[in-house]
Amino acid sequence: MSPADPANAVTDKNEIRDLVARYADAVTRRDEKAWGETWTEDGEWHVIGRTASGREAVVALWQTLLGGLSFVVQLANTEQITVEGDRGSGRWYVTEYARSNDGTALLNVGFYRDEYRRVDGAWRFARRRFDALYMGPPDLGGATFPHPEEVSS
Repeated sequence: MSPADPANAVTDKNEIRDLVARYADAVTRRDEKAWGETWTEDGEWHVIGRTASGREAVVALWQTLLGGLSFVVQLANTEQITVEGDRGSGRWYVTEYARSNDGTALLNVGFYRDEYRRVDGAWRFARRRFDALYMGPPDLGGATFPHPEEVSS
């Protein structure tokens, strides 16, 4: 089969869905090793105004962010995935339920814009950018943000 074969595209998309599921599962279980393995060595993560480049820096930022939470569950809800050979891109809407170390309940809703790369036969995140649409208490009384694609420059 060639990379353009539709059967390969289905397999690739399923493997990327699995990548995202492993990422969300590792967040929920706080499994640093499993989470770090979802990234390429030169991966880049943009999240809530912060950027980290390189797997070590990405994992360090993740540890910092999760360090402020006593509980978190991440759910990857819907996706759009495009694959071309050993590269791909996607968008995933994500919901996170969390509790901070001081007991404050939190709800984060937003989406990731992803770039994927196949490395040694396995899909990894080369780049992830999280854009928040809502961050605040679960009653939706917190701040909402316009979808970046709806904002004119």
